[in-house]
Amino acid sequence: MSITSQVGEALSTEFALPDVDTLTVTASRLLVAIVLGGLLGLERESKRRAAGLKTYILVSVGSALFVLAPLQMGINASDVTRVMQGIVSGIGFLGAGAILKLGTEERIQGLTTAAGIWMTSAIGMAAGMGMHLAAIATTVAALAIVSTLPHLMPDKKDGPAA
Repeated sequence: MSITSQVGEALSTEFALPDVDTLTVTASRLLVAIVLGGLLGLERESKRRAAGLKTYILVSVGSALFVLAPLQMGINASDVTRVMQGIVSGIGFLGAGAILKLGTEERIQGLTTAAGIWMTSAIGMAAGMGMHLAAIATTVAALAIVSTLPHLMPDKKDGPAA
């Protein structure tokens, strides 16, 4: 066998598409993470928040991939919990960067964005694990919370409602 054939065979093995089942599972889990992260990101983008569509999609699909890759390598689902712990810690740092204390006032900005990034990561992890119903239900709940509660609560800048 020539070196060219050996290199060609090695490359085809390295980059060969997996079986149809694996390809379908991978594509569907990542697509669910992209769509759900995108829905949350669109809501934040519509309110002109610092973290919007791109950030939320990247957090969701990144979290999905972090749990999907070990599962596809054959790692036990129970062992993937260590990966998930790392994701939660890392996302905590990302969310902390979104929180600002403004001036000497007792005003903090970015808590909802930080919580949204954290929630989006959890949704992405659920999608990556194949827990589509949980990911979808949580996204619907999160959208309901961020779009409905502000209309039910008094504006904090104006003080408590009379």
